[in-house]
Amino acid sequence: MPSIIAISDTHGKHHGLQVPSGDILIHAGDVSMGGTIEEIAGFLEWFDSLPHKHKIFIAGNHDFLFEQESFLAQEMIPLGVHYLENESIIVEGLNIWGSPITPYFHGMAFNAHRGEAIAEVWEKIPPDVDVLVTHGPPADILDMTFFNGRVGCVDLKEKLKEIKPRYHIFGHIHEDRGTEQVGDTIYINASVLNLRYQLHGEVIQPLEI
Repeated sequence: MPSIIAISDTHGKHHGLQVPSGDILIHAGDVSMGGTIEEIAGFLEWFDSLPHKHKIFIAGNHDFLFEQESFLAQEMIPLGVHYLENESIIVEGLNIWGSPITPYFHGMAFNAHRGEAIAEVWEKIPPDVDVLVTHGPPADILDMTFFNGRVGCVDLKEKLKEIKPRYHIFGHIHEDRGTEQVGDTIYINASVLNLRYQLHGEVIQPLEI
């Protein structure tokens, strides 16, 4: 069975990251700090150079180029690297669906207001998804901020009760990095930077699926 390596929130510090080997590498967004062409190009060059057979990523709330100049950003993506924006890809027999959307926060990239607007996005998730990749967490799961506030998406949490993927990979909340199993789903906050935007010592170990 394929192994999955999950990372998120590199924010331009990817060159300092030691990425374990595996079959599928998934990046759950915030590849940059400001979403500039130079930052995105640098990330894509690095991501493409990694030896993993399949390389998949989504954007995050810092990755403005993918929202504001989507055609340009996607034209920059090398062959063999897959970008998901509210869509699926089938890899090694797995249905992987990804979205950059997070609840509205200071007008960052790919924000949607809580409630009806963001629930419409989650309705696009296919019922047979194996690996769900979103930039932000669901409510109450690995979504605790430094200020002891939970900021995950309630509507996403409700959708997950319905679809029950094997894995849900996300980031966004650097300080609540880790894994947690709820029911049949294993949740992974794969942030590689801490609250001060410093690299953690290592990536969460490969997931076997």
